[in-house]
Amino acid sequence: MGNLLEGQVAIVTGAGRGMGRTHALALAAEGAKVVVNDLGGSVLGAGDDASPADDVVNEIIAAGGEAVANYGNVTSVADGESMVQQALDAFGRLDIVVNNAGNIRNQLFVKMSEEEWDSVIAVHLKGLFAVTKQAAEIFRKQGSGRIVNTASEAGLGGYAASNYAAAKEGIVGFSRTLALELGPYNVTTNAIRPRAGTRMAGAVDMKKALEMARAGKLPLPEFMFEIEDMTEDSETFAPEQVSQLVVYLCTESASHINGRDFIVGGGEITLVSLPAKERSIFSDTRWTQEQLQDLMPKTLAKGLKNPAAPRLV
Repeated sequence: MGNLLEGQVAIVTGAGRGMGRTHALALAAEGAKVVVNDLGGSVLGAGDDASPADDVVNEIIAAGGEAVANYGNVTSVADGESMVQQALDAFGRLDIVVNNAGNIRNQLFVKMSEEEWDSVIAVHLKGLFAVTKQAAEIFRKQGSGRIVNTASEAGLGGYAASNYAAAKEGIVGFSRTLALELGPYNVTTNAIRPRAGTRMAGAVDMKKALEMARAGKLPLPEFMFEIEDMTEDSETFAPEQVSQLVVYLCTESASHINGRDFIVGGGEITLVSLPAKERSIFSDTRWTQEQLQDLMPKTLAKGLKNPAAPRLV
């Protein structure tokens, strides 16, 4: 057992399996007491099972750490509040929240149902509010805290995952905004874009999409080729590699890192650049269509790449 987080208390959502499990174990290994939350559902978000959370708690205790299980649903504000209260009741304080719980309902947008959209948005975005709201109030009052949110490279553009991409990039925007609000109180909020071979990764079949892309029939972002081998139980993309960065972001050494997001996994940690103005045009009066038709091709379109030229697939 290490001591970088000795005396601190953490909540990890979706911690019964996969990456959430390795986050909880890694935090506990550095001395944190952990509330292990997991509803115990499928990657689609269906069902419930207490055993995944219980198993991780037992694993932490067997290694000499302290942990309690929580079976709440992150889409419920009441369950989120109960989760925070459980940390206070069990361990007397709260210092860290790792929002990891997620689900996936991949579907082409033109075929996507309202339920497929709502389910993913609820778990990823409503889940952030439900758990973090109460914790943020505690962190602000005590003048310290660490929040780590789980985004995804899918937010940069993926395939058959518009619901997932929208939710994950929303997490980045949320993280940057909360960082501004809570930063003055010595609270940091950061996001990770993990590359991890978990159940969720195993539920996505990219083989067909990549074959079509290589045949010139489907435009895909470059990162999808880099994670082609990110299948469940992949040694290269073991979730433990992601968890070490999560731990680091919760330590005092990372107190100056706030409002940023990182690609992490497969032996790589990359700081993602903040959005910046690329090219601008200006006018002292209201724009006319004549001006835009003239200036846009000459100025703004220089060097722009078409990421997805229309084509039949």
